[in-house]
Amino acid sequence: MNHNYGFKELYEIAKSKINPRRISPFIEAGAVSAAILTENGNVYTGVSIDTGCSLGMCAERNAIANMITNGESKIVKLVACIEGKVGMPCGACREYLMQLDKDSGEIEILVSIETMETKKLKEFIPMWWGNDYL
Repeated sequence: MNHNYGFKELYEIAKSKINPRRISPFIEAGAVSAAILTENGNVYTGVSIDTGCSLGMCAERNAIANMITNGESKIVKLVACIEGKVGMPCGACREYLMQLDKDSGEIEILVSIETMETKKLKEFIPMWWGNDYL
């Protein structure tokens, strides 16, 4: 069943996934979490996976992998959490997000849970190199 999730709901979903833990002597996970809402109204989550050899994965890219695994590729909203607060996608995640779809610049990202301020991805990555290719 599709549901039009608001940013408060997405924030609570993302926040509920935070669970910092050591997986092995080489891997830590769960310090950062993300929730994405797709065009079809589904929510996918992911957590950060940090490794000793730097082959880890950000929470946003983990959520995107979950979305793609489930047959979707168009994101409408994104919320990232770190230490229970709203966080911003890193540069690598911004680039990854932009490459998903010709309309990815329109993805709304929660900037502040206190003020409910949002920004579009294109505001974080202006003059993106790939626009001419889409």
